[in-house]
Amino acid sequence: MDKSHPYVIWAQKVIENYVKDKKRIKFDDTLPKEIFAKKRGCFVSIHKKDGQLRGCIGTIFPIYKNLIEEIQENAIAAATRDPRFPPVSPSELEDLVISVDILSDLEKVEDTKDLNPKVYGVVVKSGYKKGVLLPDIEGVDTVEEQLRIAKMKAGIYKDEPVEIYRFTVERYY
Repeated sequence: MDKSHPYVIWAQKVIENYVKDKKRIKFDDTLPKEIFAKKRGCFVSIHKKDGQLRGCIGTIFPIYKNLIEEIQENAIAAATRDPRFPPVSPSELEDLVISVDILSDLEKVEDTKDLNPKVYGVVVKSGYKKGVLLPDIEGVDTVEEQLRIAKMKAGIYKDEPVEIYRFTVERYY
């Protein structure tokens, strides 16, 4: 795994320490703190080396005071609380690939022609139900498929009216 970007290095350290010791670690001062100062939503994704998803949790809007905390909390949640998977075990750590997506602000979409699943992630909303799908996901090649999956994740029916928002990500591996 390429651990060259500080966001990925931080997420990796957080996951390893939490999975092994069940402890939140203090921020590593060897990392450039200034790039973590901004407040952004982010997702931490965990994949097996064969590309299979192993966990993915994130925030659309920032909840914490900076990306140090945002990445830390989402990394722990992706490793231990993604309802689709059992918690990551210490024996799996060597075979995992971590990515961190930093989200842009959401833009309301009036026409699906303004979407592109390779460029934009989507948020679909109907009442209190909300579904999110990151951009550039393998196997998601059409706007229709992207919206279908996001609606399914939210429990939104196929023909239920939705508000659609798009966003871009800065993705780090």
